[in-house]
Amino acid sequence: MLLTYGKRINLTKYDQELERIEIDLILEGINRYYGYDFRDYDYEMLKRRILSFMRVEKLKTYSSLQEKVLHDRNCMYRFLNSLVISVTAMFRNPAFFHSLRDLALPYLRCLPFIRIWHAGCATGEEVYSMAILLKEEELYERSIIYATDISEQALRKAKEGVIPLQLMQEYTKNYHMSGGKHSFSDYYTANQNKAIITHSLRKNIIWAQHNLVSEASFNEFHLILCQNVMIYFNKSLQERVQQLLYESLAHSGFLGLGKAESIRSTPLEKCYKVMDVHGKLFRKVDEIG
Repeated sequence: MLLTYGKRINLTKYDQELERIEIDLILEGINRYYGYDFRDYDYEMLKRRILSFMRVEKLKTYSSLQEKVLHDRNCMYRFLNSLVISVTAMFRNPAFFHSLRDLALPYLRCLPFIRIWHAGCATGEEVYSMAILLKEEELYERSIIYATDISEQALRKAKEGVIPLQLMQEYTKNYHMSGGKHSFSDYYTANQNKAIITHSLRKNIIWAQHNLVSEASFNEFHLILCQNVMIYFNKSLQERVQQLLYESLAHSGFLGLGKAESIRSTPLEKCYKVMDVHGKLFRKVDEIG
Protein backbone atom coordinates (compact mmCIF):
# COMPACT_ATOMS: atom_id res chain seq x y z
CA MET A 1 0.00 0.00 0.00
CA LEU A 2 1.32 3.41 -0.99
CA LEU A 3 0.40 6.56 0.93
CA THR A 4 0.61 10.02 -0.61
CA TYR A 5 0.69 12.94 1.79
CA GLY A 6 -2.80 14.37 2.16
CA LYS A 7 -4.72 11.52 0.50
CA ARG A 8 -4.72 7.79 -0.10
CA ILE A 9 -4.72 6.02 -3.43
CA ASN A 10 -8.02 4.22 -4.06
CA LEU A 11 -7.63 0.52 -3.38
CA THR A 12 -9.06 -2.41 -5.30
CA LYS A 13 -10.52 -5.41 -3.49
CA TYR A 14 -7.20 -7.24 -3.83
CA ASP A 15 -5.29 -4.20 -2.60
CA GLN A 16 -7.56 -4.10 0.46
CA GLU A 17 -6.80 -7.74 1.20
CA LEU A 18 -3.08 -7.03 0.90
CA GLU A 19 -3.47 -3.97 3.12
CA ARG A 20 -5.12 -6.12 5.79
CA ILE A 21 -2.25 -8.60 5.60
CA GLU A 22 0.32 -5.81 5.99
CA ILE A 23 -1.47 -4.31 8.99
CA ASP A 24 -1.80 -7.76 10.55
CA LEU A 25 1.95 -8.30 10.12
CA ILE A 26 2.71 -4.98 11.86
CA LEU A 27 0.45 -5.85 14.80
CA GLU A 28 1.87 -9.37 15.03
CA GLY A 29 5.42 -8.02 15.08
CA ILE A 30 4.61 -5.48 17.80
CA ASN A 31 2.92 -8.15 19.90
CA ARG A 32 5.82 -10.63 19.58
CA TYR A 33 8.63 -8.12 20.06
CA TYR A 34 7.18 -5.55 22.49
CA GLY A 35 4.30 -7.47 24.07
CA TYR A 36 1.59 -4.97 23.13
CA ASP A 37 -1.37 -6.78 21.59
CA PHE A 38 -3.59 -4.71 19.32
CA ARG A 39 -4.66 -7.61 17.10
CA ASP A 40 -8.25 -7.65 18.37
CA TYR A 41 -8.81 -3.91 18.40
CA ASP A 42 -11.44 -2.58 16.01
CA TYR A 43 -9.80 -2.85 12.58
CA GLU A 44 -11.19 0.31 10.98
CA MET A 45 -10.21 2.43 13.99
CA LEU A 46 -6.71 0.97 13.93
CA LYS A 47 -6.31 1.58 10.21
CA ARG A 48 -7.30 5.24 10.55
CA ARG A 49 -4.81 5.78 13.35
CA ILE A 50 -2.03 3.91 11.57
CA LEU A 51 -2.48 6.00 8.42
CA SER A 52 -2.53 9.19 10.47
CA PHE A 53 0.70 8.18 12.18
CA MET A 54 2.33 7.37 8.85
CA ARG A 55 1.51 10.85 7.57
CA VAL A 56 3.09 12.44 10.64
CA GLU A 57 6.20 10.26 10.32
CA LYS A 58 6.31 10.74 6.53
CA LEU A 59 6.22 7.00 5.86
CA LYS A 60 4.81 5.92 2.51
CA THR A 61 4.35 2.17 2.98
CA TYR A 62 3.25 -0.22 5.68
CA SER A 63 6.54 -2.04 5.19
CA SER A 64 8.50 1.08 6.10
CA LEU A 65 6.32 1.54 9.19
CA GLN A 66 6.93 -2.06 10.25
CA GLU A 67 10.69 -1.68 9.81
CA LYS A 68 10.79 1.55 11.78
CA VAL A 69 8.69 0.48 14.78
CA LEU A 70 10.58 -2.81 15.11
CA HIS A 71 14.03 -1.20 14.92
CA ASP A 72 13.42 2.16 16.58
CA ARG A 73 12.04 1.88 20.11
CA ASN A 74 11.32 5.62 20.31
CA CYS A 75 9.24 5.38 17.16
CA MET A 76 7.42 2.42 18.68
CA TYR A 77 6.41 4.46 21.73
CA ARG A 78 5.26 7.33 19.53
CA PHE A 79 3.23 4.79 17.58
CA LEU A 80 1.80 3.30 20.77
CA ASN A 81 0.68 6.73 21.98
CA SER A 82 -0.99 7.37 18.64
CA LEU A 83 -3.05 4.17 19.00
CA VAL A 84 -4.07 4.66 22.62
CA ILE A 85 -7.10 6.92 23.03
CA SER A 86 -6.86 9.09 26.15
CA VAL A 87 -10.17 10.95 26.23
CA THR A 88 -11.24 11.90 29.74
CA ALA A 89 -12.55 14.71 31.95
CA MET A 90 -13.31 15.29 35.58
CA PHE A 91 -16.79 14.05 36.45
CA ARG A 92 -17.35 13.14 32.83
CA ASN A 93 -20.90 11.83 32.51
CA PRO A 94 -22.14 13.47 35.76
CA ALA A 95 -25.17 11.14 35.85
CA PHE A 96 -22.82 8.19 36.38
CA PHE A 97 -21.11 9.81 39.37
CA HIS A 98 -24.54 10.73 40.74
CA SER A 99 -25.51 7.06 40.49
CA LEU A 100 -22.32 6.03 42.26
CA ARG A 101 -23.07 8.41 45.11
CA ASP A 102 -26.71 7.35 45.46
CA LEU A 103 -26.69 3.65 44.53
CA ALA A 104 -23.23 2.17 45.08
CA LEU A 105 -21.58 4.02 47.94
CA PRO A 106 -24.35 3.23 50.48
CA TYR A 107 -23.47 -0.46 50.01
CA LEU A 108 -19.72 0.11 50.00
CA ARG A 109 -20.06 2.12 53.21
CA CYS A 110 -20.70 -1.15 55.06
CA LEU A 111 -17.28 -2.54 54.14
CA PRO A 112 -14.28 -2.15 56.45
CA PHE A 113 -12.02 -1.49 53.44
CA ILE A 114 -12.88 -0.58 49.84
CA ARG A 115 -10.83 -1.57 46.78
CA ILE A 116 -11.55 0.25 43.52
CA TRP A 117 -10.04 -0.34 40.08
CA HIS A 118 -10.03 2.28 37.33
CA ALA A 119 -9.14 0.17 34.28
CA GLY A 120 -7.96 2.35 31.39
CA CYS A 121 -7.64 5.47 33.54
CA ALA A 122 -5.98 7.62 30.83
CA THR A 123 -4.57 10.83 32.37
CA GLY A 124 -6.44 10.38 35.64
CA GLU A 125 -9.16 13.02 35.66
CA GLU A 126 -11.88 10.48 36.48
CA VAL A 127 -9.68 8.87 39.12
CA TYR A 128 -9.39 12.19 40.94
CA SER A 129 -13.15 12.62 40.52
CA MET A 130 -13.66 9.33 42.35
CA ALA A 131 -11.28 10.46 45.08
CA ILE A 132 -13.35 13.62 45.58
CA LEU A 133 -16.55 11.60 45.71
CA LEU A 134 -15.11 9.26 48.34
CA LYS A 135 -13.80 12.23 50.32
CA GLU A 136 -17.22 13.86 50.44
CA GLU A 137 -18.84 10.61 51.55
CA GLU A 138 -16.18 10.15 54.26
CA LEU A 139 -14.96 6.92 52.66
CA TYR A 140 -11.61 7.98 51.24
CA GLU A 141 -9.52 7.09 54.28
CA ARG A 142 -10.57 3.44 54.09
CA SER A 143 -10.38 3.17 50.31
CA ILE A 144 -7.59 2.41 47.88
CA ILE A 145 -7.86 3.22 44.19
CA TYR A 146 -5.84 1.24 41.66
CA ALA A 147 -5.54 3.33 38.51
CA THR A 148 -4.13 1.48 35.50
CA ASP A 149 -3.54 2.17 31.84
CA ILE A 150 -1.52 0.72 28.98
CA SER A 151 0.16 4.07 28.30
CA GLU A 152 3.17 5.04 30.43
CA GLN A 153 2.93 8.57 29.08
CA ALA A 154 -0.69 8.93 30.24
CA LEU A 155 0.20 7.53 33.67
CA ARG A 156 3.09 9.98 34.11
CA LYS A 157 0.75 12.85 33.41
CA ALA A 158 -1.91 11.40 35.73
CA LYS A 159 0.52 11.12 38.64
CA GLU A 160 1.40 14.80 38.37
CA GLY A 161 -2.20 15.80 39.10
CA VAL A 162 -1.85 18.92 36.97
CA ILE A 163 -4.76 20.05 34.80
CA PRO A 164 -5.04 23.11 32.52
CA LEU A 165 -6.80 25.80 34.54
CA GLN A 166 -8.99 26.70 31.56
CA LEU A 167 -10.79 23.35 31.92
CA MET A 168 -11.84 23.86 35.53
CA GLN A 169 -14.92 25.92 34.70
CA GLU A 170 -16.33 23.00 32.69
CA TYR A 171 -15.25 20.52 35.38
CA THR A 172 -16.90 22.63 38.08
CA LYS A 173 -20.17 22.39 36.19
CA ASN A 174 -19.77 18.61 35.87
CA TYR A 175 -19.00 18.37 39.59
CA HIS A 176 -22.17 20.16 40.66
CA MET A 177 -24.29 18.17 38.18
CA SER A 178 -22.91 14.98 39.73
CA GLY A 179 -24.20 15.98 43.17
CA GLY A 180 -21.06 17.67 44.51
CA LYS A 181 -21.48 18.95 48.05
CA HIS A 182 -18.79 21.60 48.41
CA SER A 183 -16.88 24.17 46.42
CA PHE A 184 -14.99 22.43 43.65
CA SER A 185 -12.08 24.85 44.09
CA ASP A 186 -11.42 23.24 47.50
CA TYR A 187 -9.85 20.29 45.67
CA TYR A 188 -7.12 22.09 43.74
CA THR A 189 -4.83 25.08 43.88
CA ALA A 190 -4.42 27.46 40.97
CA ASN A 191 -0.88 28.22 39.85
CA GLN A 192 -0.71 30.53 36.82
CA ASN A 193 -2.44 28.54 34.07
CA LYS A 194 -2.49 25.23 35.95
CA ALA A 195 -4.77 23.57 38.47
CA ILE A 196 -2.91 21.25 40.85
CA ILE A 197 -4.94 18.53 42.57
CA THR A 198 -4.55 18.70 46.33
CA HIS A 199 -2.13 16.18 47.81
CA SER A 200 -4.71 14.71 50.20
CA LEU A 201 -6.58 13.28 47.19
CA ARG A 202 -3.50 11.50 45.83
CA LYS A 203 -2.24 9.50 48.81
CA ASN A 204 -4.59 6.52 48.39
CA ILE A 205 -4.12 6.13 44.63
CA ILE A 206 -1.78 3.50 43.15
CA TRP A 207 -0.86 4.16 39.51
CA ALA A 208 0.37 1.20 37.46
CA GLN A 209 0.78 0.10 33.88
CA HIS A 210 -1.61 -2.73 32.99
CA ASN A 211 -2.74 -4.17 29.68
CA LEU A 212 -6.37 -5.32 29.73
CA VAL A 213 -5.80 -7.27 26.53
CA SER A 214 -3.02 -9.54 27.69
CA GLU A 215 -2.68 -9.35 31.49
CA ALA A 216 -4.66 -11.02 34.25
CA SER A 217 -6.41 -9.47 37.21
CA PHE A 218 -4.25 -8.54 40.19
CA ASN A 219 -6.79 -8.26 43.03
CA GLU A 220 -10.45 -8.52 44.00
CA PHE A 221 -12.36 -5.26 43.80
CA HIS A 222 -15.60 -3.88 45.21
CA LEU A 223 -15.97 -1.38 42.37
CA ILE A 224 -14.50 -1.45 38.87
CA LEU A 225 -14.72 1.42 36.41
CA CYS A 226 -13.88 0.61 32.79
CA GLN A 227 -15.41 3.41 30.79
CA ASN A 228 -15.11 4.06 27.07
CA VAL A 229 -12.31 1.52 26.69
CA MET A 230 -14.01 -1.51 25.17
CA ILE A 231 -15.63 0.49 22.36
CA TYR A 232 -12.26 0.23 20.58
CA PHE A 233 -12.21 -3.59 20.78
CA ASN A 234 -13.79 -6.13 18.47
CA LYS A 235 -16.56 -8.32 19.87
CA SER A 236 -14.29 -11.21 20.80
CA LEU A 237 -11.93 -8.98 22.77
CA GLN A 238 -14.83 -7.18 24.44
CA GLU A 239 -16.10 -10.50 25.77
CA ARG A 240 -12.64 -11.48 27.02
CA VAL A 241 -12.21 -8.20 28.88
CA GLN A 242 -15.74 -8.39 30.28
CA GLN A 243 -14.86 -11.84 31.64
CA LEU A 244 -11.70 -10.43 33.23
CA LEU A 245 -13.65 -7.64 34.90
CA TYR A 246 -16.31 -10.07 36.13
CA GLU A 247 -13.70 -12.35 37.67
CA SER A 248 -12.04 -9.33 39.30
CA LEU A 249 -15.21 -8.23 41.08
CA ALA A 250 -15.95 -9.28 44.63
CA HIS A 251 -19.37 -10.83 45.24
CA SER A 252 -22.01 -8.09 44.91
CA GLY A 253 -19.38 -5.70 43.55
CA PHE A 254 -20.22 -2.85 41.20
CA LEU A 255 -19.20 -2.29 37.58
CA GLY A 256 -19.32 1.05 35.79
CA LEU A 257 -19.15 1.25 32.01
CA GLY A 258 -19.16 4.08 29.49
CA LYS A 259 -22.20 5.51 27.75
CA ALA A 260 -21.71 3.45 24.60
CA GLU A 261 -20.93 0.22 26.45
CA SER A 262 -23.19 -2.42 27.95
CA ILE A 263 -23.40 -6.00 29.16
CA ARG A 264 -26.71 -6.46 27.38
CA SER A 265 -26.75 -9.40 24.95
CA THR A 266 -23.42 -10.67 26.28
CA PRO A 267 -22.71 -14.03 27.99
CA LEU A 268 -22.53 -12.17 31.32
CA GLU A 269 -25.83 -10.32 31.07
CA LYS A 270 -27.59 -12.51 33.66
CA CYS A 271 -24.70 -12.18 36.08
CA TYR A 272 -25.42 -8.52 36.80
CA LYS A 273 -28.27 -6.49 38.16
CA VAL A 274 -28.82 -3.18 36.36
CA MET A 275 -28.60 -0.44 38.97
CA ASP A 276 -28.87 2.45 36.52
CA VAL A 277 -29.45 1.74 32.83
CA HIS A 278 -28.63 5.31 31.80
CA GLY A 279 -25.67 5.76 34.13
CA LYS A 280 -24.35 2.31 33.09
CA LEU A 281 -23.94 1.05 36.63
CA PHE A 282 -24.26 -2.69 37.27
CA ARG A 283 -23.96 -4.99 40.29
CA LYS A 284 -22.62 -8.54 40.28
CA VAL A 285 -25.32 -10.94 41.45
CA ASP A 286 -24.52 -14.48 40.31
CA GLU A 287 -21.92 -16.97 39.22
CA ILE A 288 -21.60 -18.01 35.59
CA GLY A 289 -23.36 -21.20 34.69
